[in-house]
Amino acid sequence: MRPMTESDVRESLANATADELKIVTMPHDFLLTDWDHLDFLAWRDPRAKGRGYVIAELDGQPAGVIVRAADGTSRARSAMCNICHTMQPADQVALFTARKAGSAGEHGDSVGTYMCADLSCHENVRLAMPLAPSEMRASVDRRIDGTRRRAESFVDRVLEPMRTGA
Repeated sequence: MRPMTESDVRESLANATADELKIVTMPHDFLLTDWDHLDFLAWRDPRAKGRGYVIAELDGQPAGVIVRAADGTSRARSAMCNICHTMQPADQVALFTARKAGSAGEHGDSVGTYMCADLSCHENVRLAMPLAPSEMRASVDRRIDGTRRRAESFVDRVLEPMRTGA
């Protein structure tokens, strides 16, 4: 991912209102971000319960969305994140929704998916278990690429109304 400034981050949040942009809290380690090893940027807002941000590159440009975690807990024992495809205890996966960009979002349309509750998908996919004797490094690389593609796809679905003029 190309390096971004705080201003770049705010400008990339396409489904944010002017008021929401004013209160975006950057991740505490933002200045130390290793952009060369980052497929997408995602974090929970430390000042706002339930709010988070996901920024991916679409067509070489940063595109970001504000997401909200659903309240409540699951009765399931485990759940799978739809972004990194990592099985986790159910309390570590949450339903996140993002208001669609443009007029669709103004009318209440949203997109949702299950993600790691702390939005650490980028790290989780890299914390893979050691390679099995028959497993090749390429399979881990495919998991990383898949995680990036699924994060980009989620952001793309939120921004779709802007591109299509809906």
